Formats: sequence, structure tokens, C-alpha cells
Amino acid sequence: MDNVIQPVKVPHTFIEDALALLFGTLMVSFGVMLLKSAGALTGSTAGIAFLLSYLTHASFGLAFFLINLPFYWLAVKRMGWAFTLKTFSAVGLVSLFTHLHTLFIHFSALDPFYATLFGNVIMGIGFIVLFRHKASLGGVNILALWLQDRYGIRAGKLQMAVDTCVVLASLFVVPLPMLAASVAGAAILNLIIAMNHRPGRYAV
Repeated sequence: MDNVIQPVKVPHTFIEDALALLFGTLMVSFGVMLLKSAGALTGSTAGIAFLLSYLTHASFGLAFFLINLPFYWLAVKRMGWAFTLKTFSAVGLVSLFTHLHTLFIHFSALDPFYATLFGNVIMGIGFIVLFRHKASLGGVNILALWLQDRYGIRAGKLQMAVDTCVVLASLFVVPLPMLAASVAGAAILNLIIAMNHRPGRYAV
């Protein structure tokens, strides 16, 4: 019988991880900027940050960074220091880039529904980049990834359940049409995660 060549597992290098954090957070933060410009929101920890931003007029980046602080304890206990440091860096970069994007990009005309749906597509792809390099954007992402690794619960399914609750809680914060667009956008984002991030999908 012919010998079967097994694929060799090649861990990501430090440079590859660093570039992935940079590119992934650039994509997520650009999607956040589109949602913010449209007056929409998404789910998870980012959704809570959107709600606080709309209610208090605080910057999204600051709210997002502060909300994530309590979740790092779970990340250290369950996922290890490497994952936690990458996640802390990713959260910090998204908070920073969300502000920096507005210094260079200004929209004179933006369809809110298109911006909401396309923004979630970009964010979903950015999440996959971060997940592939053992990082997340904190909050519910940490809980979802831990449950997937520990019990095999698909991260996308848990994210969708939590995201739906967060978006529905915004009923009195955003107009109903934008709430509907936000729900559709959150579903698209989590569909991307569910299709592309599951146990055994990748060798490393």
C-alpha cells in the first residue's frame, strides 16, 4: 500500500501573527466605522459599545476598550497568556483604528442599509483572520471560543444568540428600519464565522 503523506503542521511565525492582528483589526475597525456612520450597530461586546456610544456620545473606541477589561481574567484562566495578549492587542488596535479611520475617510453620501450589511461582511472576514491566529476581540468572543474549544459548541451559533439579544435591546436607541438592518447584518457576520471557524477546520 502506498504511503500517505501527512501534511506538516507549520505554526505561524511572530511576524505572521503581528501582520494578521494588523490586517484583521483594520478590517474590523473599518466595518465598525461604516456601521457608526450609518447609525446602525451589531451584536456582542461591540454592540454594547455602540449602545453606550449612542446613549452617552462617548467614543466607540473608548467604550469598546473599557467593556472588554473584565473578560481578560477569563481569557488568562481558560485560554492562556498568548491568546490574552493577542486579544488585548487586537482590542486596543480596533479602538485606535476606529478613531483614525475618521481622520482620513469622510462620506458625502452613504446608503445606511448597504453600509450596515457590507460593514458586517468586512467585520466577519476580519474576525476570521484574528481567529486563525489565536486571537479575538474579547468579550463574548472569548467565551464563544472557549466553549468551542472545550465543549465543541460552534462559536458562530453562540455569537448569533448573544448578538440577537444585544441588537433587540437597542429597540429604543435606533430607528426600527436600522434595527432590522442591524439584525440582518449581525446574522451575516455570524454566518461567516459559523461557516469558516469550526473545530478541525484547520491543521494549525
